[in-house]
Amino acid sequence: MPDLSQTAGEVDATLLDQTVGDNLAETASRFPERPALSDLTAGVRLSYAAFDAEVTRIARALVARGLAVGDRVGVWSPNCAEWTLVQYATARAGIILVTINPAYRSHELVYALNQSGCRWVFAPEQYRTSAYREMLEESQSELPTVEQVVYFGTDDWSALIADGDRADDDALEVRMVGLSPDDPINIQYTSGTTGFPKGATLTHRNILNNGYFVGELCGYTEHDVVCIPVPLYHCFGMVMGNLGSTTHGSAMVIPAPTFDAEATLRAVESERCTSLYGVPTMFIAELSHADFDSYDLSTLRTGIMAGAPCPVEVMKQVVARMNMREVTICYGMTETSPVSTQTRADDSLERRVSTVGRVHPHVEVRVITPGTDTVVERGEPGELCTRGYSVMQGYWAQEERTREVIDAEGWMHTGDLAVMDADGYLNIVGRIKDLVIRGGENIYPREIEEFLLTHPDVLDAHVVGVPDERYGEELCAWVRRQPGSTLSEDEVRSFCRERLARFKVPRYVHFTDEFPMTVTGKVQKYLMREQSIAELGLQVAASIENA
Repeated sequence: MPDLSQTAGEVDATLLDQTVGDNLAETASRFPERPALSDLTAGVRLSYAAFDAEVTRIARALVARGLAVGDRVGVWSPNCAEWTLVQYATARAGIILVTINPAYRSHELVYALNQSGCRWVFAPEQYRTSAYREMLEESQSELPTVEQVVYFGTDDWSALIADGDRADDDALEVRMVGLSPDDPINIQYTSGTTGFPKGATLTHRNILNNGYFVGELCGYTEHDVVCIPVPLYHCFGMVMGNLGSTTHGSAMVIPAPTFDAEATLRAVESERCTSLYGVPTMFIAELSHADFDSYDLSTLRTGIMAGAPCPVEVMKQVVARMNMREVTICYGMTETSPVSTQTRADDSLERRVSTVGRVHPHVEVRVITPGTDTVVERGEPGELCTRGYSVMQGYWAQEERTREVIDAEGWMHTGDLAVMDADGYLNIVGRIKDLVIRGGENIYPREIEEFLLTHPDVLDAHVVGVPDERYGEELCAWVRRQPGSTLSEDEVRSFCRERLARFKVPRYVHFTDEFPMTVTGKVQKYLMREQSIAELGLQVAASIENA
């Protein structure tokens, strides 16, 4: 009888049957004086008692101002203490938080707010080149459901806090009693093959338990200090980082609003962090920092590398040079809250640097022949599917899209190609989906292709991912110009920068008169990718081994 590529996680550990708000209150009662949140840029430091009180104050204000259970509220901001407070306050009040990539520009923002039907938006007025207030005000006529914008650090925010002080605490208490762990609490947008993102809808049970089990497998206690330089709008930050910490009484540290290698290294040293998160590009930037050796990283014990293919050599350096002897690799996707598999602290170094680990508690995984329900034998590649508490409710207001990825038996079809070994460890070997992962950002080329086609000088366009030593992958746009057009590479990139997030702007632009096609007229993107690698001289990047 062949050994099939299907396995289930342990079920001895109890699933948390709580809401996010109730779990935070429980943690705060156990560890009131322990540090909860430090925003080093703003100089904010809150104990668990103070953090819980501030969350309650904001939640009271949201209820008093008329936001109902199930209403959607967007947060569009770089990392900051206010972001985290809003995350927990909306959860406590039963409001669905719509987390919006702070790199989004008006085109993407309008879609996300309208598709989810947001009533409120939280945002800073400005951060670096992102004029959030200006973009929101310019888009006001296109946002029919948005009733109020609260800008962090302004009188808007102060007034909200003041309303919380005056509000009736009983109204919030009554609200909380009626909430269920199975209520939706978060919508996270993932890039879509149809040209627009899809809103993965996640419940208290989804994200609270996923953060808890990530923390369990990292060995977190109230004595851990977790450095979170990854973006909070993504599951990596708000679930694996924030909820992984608060379910264990660990401290959350925000080193900077956006990733900065020096700020991260400085935070680890000054806060005596025991855990550090990052996508591979972040760890590469830290390891290559000119002053890396001057920082004391001796307190580090663990951490997580995830969000993109993890180069084996980088993992080895993280263990050897950053003292992260128990570092883990996680695999997942937004639609699964996000983590499905994770390496363990007691795994061999070889396992921890060359696989994405084995299945999480209370989760099942299997590898199937794509397009069928046939489970392949161990050692054979196939599509990775996962099932369990962590699978999303669905894509917000997109039932057809949901049915495309979650089958009748509850299996989430990831679109990733994987191989399971004899001991149940998985290795990701490719992707079925036309997906590019650049520095931890998921990008579907179709969205960019459709946008490029709005340029009057573009006749046709196709986008592929090409290997990159720093970001894992970069975008290469193949463009057919209209007859007589003199459109340049810089003009293509400039056009994209005006309406798309920076990470979606193609680094390479290749003009062509024709695309490689099959006999049935389908574009052969793998040939485009191979040709691009050869012409751009990316053979070294293509040869890097990843877990």
